[in-house]
Amino acid sequence: MTTTLAQRVVAGVKDKILAGVLPPGHKLPSETELVEEFGVSRTVVREAVTRLRAEGMVETFQGRGSFVLAVPEPTSFTVESAAIRTHHDVLDMIDFRIGIESEAAALAAARVDAASAEAVRAALDAFVAAAPEDAVEADFRFHRAVADASGNRFYLDLLDSLGPMMIMLPRTRLGDAYSLTDAGHVDRVRREHADVAAAIGAGDVDTARAAMRVHLGNTRRRLDVGRA
Repeated sequence: MTTTLAQRVVAGVKDKILAGVLPPGHKLPSETELVEEFGVSRTVVREAVTRLRAEGMVETFQGRGSFVLAVPEPTSFTVESAAIRTHHDVLDMIDFRIGIESEAAALAAARVDAASAEAVRAALDAFVAAAPEDAVEADFRFHRAVADASGNRFYLDLLDSLGPMMIMLPRTRLGDAYSLTDAGHVDRVRREHADVAAAIGAGDVDTARAAMRVHLGNTRRRLDVGRA
């Protein structure tokens, strides 16, 4: 029920954004105002804002509130968070990512130069240094840097169409099994990211492919354990 109510709030806010009622840079109504407008609980409103962030529609600043981002340009491939409803859907998304991102990492290693290696390393460093509230965005930025390093714009376009949602969804759908506020989990992800970055920097195609596959495969297994 909470999910359905949150979808209604998301749809209502998105309609206002797309209609220009809430233009880019405009602050979202307060939590209290959204509760009153949609007749839902604060928990529902918070879930809705989390989904809007995952879809790249808004950005939240601590102590300031949430602000509308520029409306993304339409693409031929889009997946909205509401389309991924079940545990099986989340696992299917990860399987999809394994196929795409493993090859992107391999191509990044094959085409590596000083600039692309540094960009991937910088994204890794940013993830390592990220505060818990910024970890989802930093995680996505690392994966995006790998796609960018591939030199194939279609990998980058695909990841941009998914956005931070691809990192956020397992957490919002399955709870603590995939929590980027859990120190142990974050440490494991950091090590896995570091393996990917090192292989790309070394120009080791097979190891880069394998490291990304291991990373996303471990994500899948962690979700299965959390579900059990």
